[in-house]
Amino acid sequence: MFRLWAKQVKDNHLLKNTTVCDDSKDTRTHKVFRALDQACHEFELGRPIWLDVNVKDFQRFSKTRFYQDSFVEQIDFDFLEIHIIEED
Repeated sequence: MFRLWAKQVKDNHLLKNTTVCDDSKDTRTHKVFRALDQACHEFELGRPIWLDVNVKDFQRFSKTRFYQDSFVEQIDFDFLEIHIIEED
């Protein structure tokens, strides 16, 4: 089972969060992108751009934060954080 936790945070308060589960036999990368797309759809957000810092953080810690510079549109929160909480 693969589970990814996505959350919107503003002023150190959790605004919205969701957990996306994926039982497919797909690659980890495909699961992450699909889960991020699903979370953004649920939050009514555009998909963030993966900057080098996001890739490095995600590779090292299995989590990353997307700030305003990762979004094309204006966001009304401080950051979107994604974190893999379970992986088979």
